[in-house]
Amino acid sequence: MTSAKPDPEPGRGGSAPTAVGAGSARPDSLATLRSPGYLLVLVVAAVFGAPIALLSYGFLELSLYAQGWLFTDLSRAMGFGEAPIWWPLPVVTAGGFLVGLVIRWLPGRGGESPVDGFKSSGAPSARDLPGIATAALVTLAFGAVLGPEAPLIALGSGIAAWGVHLLKRDAPAQGIALIGAAGSFAAISTLLGSPLLGAFLLMEVAGLGGATVSMVLVPGLLASGIGALVFIGLDSLTGLVKPSLTIPDLPPAAAPTVAEFGWALVIGVAAAVIGTAIRSLGATLHRLVEQRLLIATSAAGLVVALLAVSYDAATPRSASDVLFSGQVQLGPLISNAAEYSAATLLLLLLCKGLAYAVSMSAFRGGSVFPAMFLGAAGGLALSHLPGLATIPAAAMGIGAMCVSILGFPLVSVLLATLLLLPDGVDTMPLVIVSVVVAYVGRAWLSPETRQAAAEPP
Repeated sequence: MTSAKPDPEPGRGGSAPTAVGAGSARPDSLATLRSPGYLLVLVVAAVFGAPIALLSYGFLELSLYAQGWLFTDLSRAMGFGEAPIWWPLPVVTAGGFLVGLVIRWLPGRGGESPVDGFKSSGAPSARDLPGIATAALVTLAFGAVLGPEAPLIALGSGIAAWGVHLLKRDAPAQGIALIGAAGSFAAISTLLGSPLLGAFLLMEVAGLGGATVSMVLVPGLLASGIGALVFIGLDSLTGLVKPSLTIPDLPPAAAPTVAEFGWALVIGVAAAVIGTAIRSLGATLHRLVEQRLLIATSAAGLVVALLAVSYDAATPRSASDVLFSGQVQLGPLISNAAEYSAATLLLLLLCKGLAYAVSMSAFRGGSVFPAMFLGAAGGLALSHLPGLATIPAAAMGIGAMCVSILGFPLVSVLLATLLLLPDGVDTMPLVIVSVVVAYVGRAWLSPETRQAAAEPP
């Protein structure tokens, strides 16, 4: 994602600034917090929090329903019964072609490419929102290895900025930026199941610091908190379940050992190497995709499907381990780790890692859940060696791979900790070591770092 400048008419044809732009405008943050305008921002953020959370939840449920229809119901309707082993080939290839059409013909090119990583960006204009939603929905439903978090952030901020513009066409840019950031909070918290985790993610994405944090976080936390209350209130009436990253009923983890601290160093280095390789391959393929868009996106879908079919044919496991973001498959992978041999886990790491890089190059989506799944698979593969228990291995792998892919150390530690509660608290020292090692390794291995070091000061 690239930075955007304030537009005089957000929600129409340009980009509204995000939280970064909002925080740099006033030196006296306390005066801003006490101003009537800021109180109005809080009210608007609270009003927008519930509908944005509901829209985000509906988007996620629609993507899951579409996955089930394409990979299960459609096969039965066509007389095949259970989907044959080759079924992903036409489905994912068609998804690549459809995403290519969206990128070429709809405004906004389907949103930002995941090869650009998580960076602060302006709220998309209203005309770009249909393309972003369509590209993300096709990516998720047709089995590409990307998650919904980046599109949800863009959709949440864009809908909020557009809503403010409808209410008050001459709204100040700073107010629109704050409401747009609050919309992002509400949307991403719906996915992560935690307003605090969503707040930390957006803080590291936007590089917030100092007094800016309070000014931007308060509306965002309010919006995401109201959204969470809506789910709690509707749970008994509609059956809606508040999303959660926690995996239940995990075996208790023992206290960290000296050997496991040694493994934390190994996992951190390995994750830095693998994560950097995935990002570099995705960026290289992306340049090729841009040259022949429709052919290349279709070919990318075919390659992802071939990797999934190959894994299905070579192991007793399903192709769904390789397809999709890994959000749904992550819990069963860790809970049923004993059913995966080391060879199966290594093949899964190879196939899904390659499918992830190819998906980054051509599709539209986020990087959080694929990184978590790959980290868990790599850690579990190493747990077959002496001195490394299953739960600490998965926790360290998740944290190290997330920071290698995303570049956010605090969020990476929190993701591994919250996912494996209460074991995550016990393994947190190990996770911190692996994350720090992977973070430093990423800095040494990244092509951008090498290029910057080669340039004269």
